[in-house]
Amino acid sequence: MQASSRAPAAAACSAMKPAHCTVLQIQIDRRGLECRDRFGTSKLSWAGMSSILHITGRSSVGNSALHQCQSPKRYIRRQRRRHSPVLQVGCNAIIGDQNESIATQFEEICKEVPKKLGAFYRFCRPHTIFGTIIGITSVSLLPMRSLDDFTTKVLWGFLEALSSALFMNVYVVSLNQLYDIRIDKVNKPSLPLASGEFSVATGAVLVLTSLIMSFIIGIRSRSAPLICALLISFFLGSAYSVDVPLLRWKRNAFLAASCILFVRAVLVQLAFFAHMQQHVLKRPLAPTKSVVFATLFMCCFSAVIALFKDIPDIDGDRHFGVESLSVRLGPQRHMGLASWQEHHLRNYFK
Repeated sequence: MQASSRAPAAAACSAMKPAHCTVLQIQIDRRGLECRDRFGTSKLSWAGMSSILHITGRSSVGNSALHQCQSPKRYIRRQRRRHSPVLQVGCNAIIGDQNESIATQFEEICKEVPKKLGAFYRFCRPHTIFGTIIGITSVSLLPMRSLDDFTTKVLWGFLEALSSALFMNVYVVSLNQLYDIRIDKVNKPSLPLASGEFSVATGAVLVLTSLIMSFIIGIRSRSAPLICALLISFFLGSAYSVDVPLLRWKRNAFLAASCILFVRAVLVQLAFFAHMQQHVLKRPLAPTKSVVFATLFMCCFSAVIALFKDIPDIDGDRHFGVESLSVRLGPQRHMGLASWQEHHLRNYFK
């Protein structure tokens, strides 16, 4: 048996050069593991192949080949055991780096989100938001006659009016910031656009989003008074800030005060009162004493707002050619006029 296996091996080894005697290819088939020469077709048995490798002196290569041929599964397990510690260390290092990068990104996001929310809060000008909420809530209560009027439908109509007005308020104040970046760098450097926290593109997206949301809510409500109020607010807010010919009304003290006075005192009171009374409660539109008093009071109060609001902005307005009342009269005379008006209003409503 050994002689028969060594004879083909010797013949195969004599046919090959000693330097190339170890060039073998391992091939697996269904009948078992066999090794054959890369260019030959004769099959070699295990004993013949071992004798060839023994004759050529390539014992290390032979042992490796024989180990591979003896049991593929055993060889694979041995190689896995040999390289698994290295692979595990490498994989653990990669996973550790990924976890550290994810943790770092999460910490950056946690720090960035409050900053962006704070910047958006300042971008919306919260004092105007609070004024809108208080004004619309108070005027929406005027048509109510009893507790039976406080229904789900009435609440829904009120929320439609309030949400659309808030979006329009954000549109007006953000549009003004978009066109007043250079002025706000002097007057209000903490605003997001002036400080660089928001880019111009971000500001433009917020302006358009607020405008679209306001009109979507108003149109879906199908309330004629509410839609009219939104359209007039859109026109006056744009005319106040947009720097195109015949607009940019904030440059003129009278036009600027007229915009504030009309929107805050007249439009908000009458339009939202009509929305609640006619559209929501389905009652004939009839002005009451309460809404007349509220309109007159807000006219006086809005006049004080129009006088006081430009006093802190006198430096930037003067530098960029905005002829506000503070620039024309000077800060001391303007402050004295506003204080006199406020004093008389307090005495009148006592």
